[in-house]
Amino acid sequence: MSPLLAGPVPGLLRAAAIDPCGHTMSRERLLRYLEIKVHHLIQTQDWDSVHVIGGYDRTAVVSRYEKSGKLFNIERPTAQVHGRDLVVKAFPGADYVQHYALIISTYLAMTGRPAGAVTYQPPGQEECRTALDALDLKLDGDLVIVGWGLQYLAPETGSWTRGPGYAWQRVEVAGRRVVYLGFLHSIWGDVAGRVVARLAELGAADVVYVGKVGSLSPGVEPNTWLATGNTSLVRGTLVSWDDFFGAYAADRTGVQAGLHVTSPSILLEDRDWLAQHTTSYAFVDPEIGPMGAAARQAGIKFGYLHVISNNLATHYPSDLSNERHSDVLRQRAVLVDRIRTIITGRLHAGTTTSGGSR
Repeated sequence: MSPLLAGPVPGLLRAAAIDPCGHTMSRERLLRYLEIKVHHLIQTQDWDSVHVIGGYDRTAVVSRYEKSGKLFNIERPTAQVHGRDLVVKAFPGADYVQHYALIISTYLAMTGRPAGAVTYQPPGQEECRTALDALDLKLDGDLVIVGWGLQYLAPETGSWTRGPGYAWQRVEVAGRRVVYLGFLHSIWGDVAGRVVARLAELGAADVVYVGKVGSLSPGVEPNTWLATGNTSLVRGTLVSWDDFFGAYAADRTGVQAGLHVTSPSILLEDRDWLAQHTTSYAFVDPEIGPMGAAARQAGIKFGYLHVISNNLATHYPSDLSNERHSDVLRQRAVLVDRIRTIITGRLHAGTTTSGGSR
């Protein structure tokens, strides 16, 4: 055992590398996806052990591969060197810590390096909850739009007010107060559910999540469709929520509605996983289910309107390994305009009936 982890560590788990031959992404594309995620200290050096924990620490070593050209979701997990051992600090969330540990172990295995020394320790519930205490907005029945593409959805003339790890701006649309809220760090999986719970505590009446989902249906071309719905399979249980969009979004041109399945990590979405879910479910991502469940528990409305970014059932030129390609960016710009139009139309339409899936 590494000196860093001398003695038994409660909750310590080993991150077993996944078999790339069975994954829904080709080996070449899966490796490319991993290369843009893995911290540079892991790509350039060998370590006796790599230990992934929950901890938002921007004073540790920042990855050279953090995203650029964006306002939000630009930060990667940071790293702290302890001799021949490396501690990687991801924003506290059980799904995110597991996901990043699987990324590291699979990357090491695919590049011919020992992957058996990668471990992770899921953060506790209290640690995860308090990680979002810094989110502090005065909300009074506002609609909060959170997620991807906010710098293009929000008014160009608006200014962002910055908080620790996030930024926001408030506008009025159709007489309704709307807050655009973006995070610098990832709100992966269960973290996103806690974001919704926190926003409800702060006074939000509705939350809309704009992001990206994978399609489980053959023949759905990435970056040409939007996805919506009001039900997700979360840890084996179907969860439905009061849908902000009602039937409005699903009835728009270029929008597909269907059942969603929540997955804690893209690395776990292999061909066996796909075979178990493809006949009943249309979309997959890590956040929608936890967010919908949190909204339901808090008694507020929630809705999602996502770009279909990749297809697990059919290989297309566009997938999660080449999202920064100019053609992909152009296609997504069109979809962002469509998202803005639908949200604005929904606000002008007023109250609609619930039930976005069909």
